[in-house]
Amino acid sequence: MKEAAGEANLTVVAIILIAIIVAIATPLIASLMRSSSARACCTDAGGRWANNQCQAFQNAAAGQQFDPASFQRCMNESQAGQ
Repeated sequence: MKEAAGEANLTVVAIILIAIIVAIATPLIASLMRSSSARACCTDAGGRWANNQCQAFQNAAAGQQFDPASFQRCMNESQAGQ
């Protein structure tokens, strides 16, 4: 009987440890996903991601110009999907 109680205690400890890891990892992963989404929207709009913000980037050789409206639309769509 003692062995069964010991196994139950180990199961409870394992479940608690898993819950703690999930509680710590979830906000971290969510933050990384938001940052990645913002970078992608910035690049798609023709900008350059620097200092945690989208900056205008004029690439005349490629005929590419930054479109702030496109960036904002992309950000709104990605936030609505979350």
